[in-house]
Amino acid sequence: MANIVSRPAWWVSEKLITPEKQYQRRREFLKDVGLVGAGIVATPLLAGVQPKATPKKLYPAKRNPDFSPVWKLTDEIPATTYSNFYEFHPRKDYVARLVGKFITEPWPLQIGGLCDKPLNIDAMELASEMTLEERVYRFRCVEAWSMVVPWTGFPLKQLIDKVQPKAGAKFVKFTSFNRPDQAPGFKLLPEYPWPYTEGLRMDEALHPLTMVVTGIYGKPLPKQSGAPLRIVVPWKYGYKSIKSIVRIDFTADQPKTLWQTLSAVEYPFESNVNPAIPHPRWSQASERFLGTDLVIKTLPFNGYGEQVAKLYPR
Repeated sequence: MANIVSRPAWWVSEKLITPEKQYQRRREFLKDVGLVGAGIVATPLLAGVQPKATPKKLYPAKRNPDFSPVWKLTDEIPATTYSNFYEFHPRKDYVARLVGKFITEPWPLQIGGLCDKPLNIDAMELASEMTLEERVYRFRCVEAWSMVVPWTGFPLKQLIDKVQPKAGAKFVKFTSFNRPDQAPGFKLLPEYPWPYTEGLRMDEALHPLTMVVTGIYGKPLPKQSGAPLRIVVPWKYGYKSIKSIVRIDFTADQPKTLWQTLSAVEYPFESNVNPAIPHPRWSQASERFLGTDLVIKTLPFNGYGEQVAKLYPR
């Protein structure tokens, strides 16, 4: 009898992933897509990819096999230059060109609200204090594109334990930066309720999959990817994984979030990946795999249902 192969829900076909050699030969890939020549590699397109003052000894971090299935990766170039970051521009392919004035070092981080040990610390100091690890996660945008990338960081739970939330803390609120002089999107979109805010329930924040991220592809986060510090919640749509965080607060009440404030119907607080519930303007049943022309089926909870479905009994 032929062997029956049973694959987990998160399995991705090799056909859907950029070949590993193409990822390793980064400069040749740039040449292939026309980004080498006439000095363009030195232009602001890739400005800020590596914060200069970050201690290089932190990267690359050791990969954690418990959170890194055997996947090849989306190519680094589209993964780090195709970015939803409205603080800079609503067009994803413009963002990496506009981050040159964005100052990410030093980066004060404030942690407070309902906790016993509030903390003020620089983001790089925090990264140095924590034991960083690399995890390969699926990442699904609400706009129906996806990627598989290696994030570097540490579980958010470790930071939460450090500041000791009070019993009344039921939610975690995250706030991003507000610097119109450094990011043109603030002036392009003055009607938005800046700064960008997001939030999680406490049980979501404490889940082992939820990460504080400081790096990607074995290097510090590029500015356009949320340097120097962001959150990644892989079973939720990407806008829940807030970038460039300056403040974390523990609250008794559910915090207001930027996208929910703009349209609660389109961007509800929970925002778990669910192929059965369409966005009001497009289907969520499938997704375009970034860097390819392939379209694949979307999985409930982005393929992490075995780990997180119990958080949402219904």
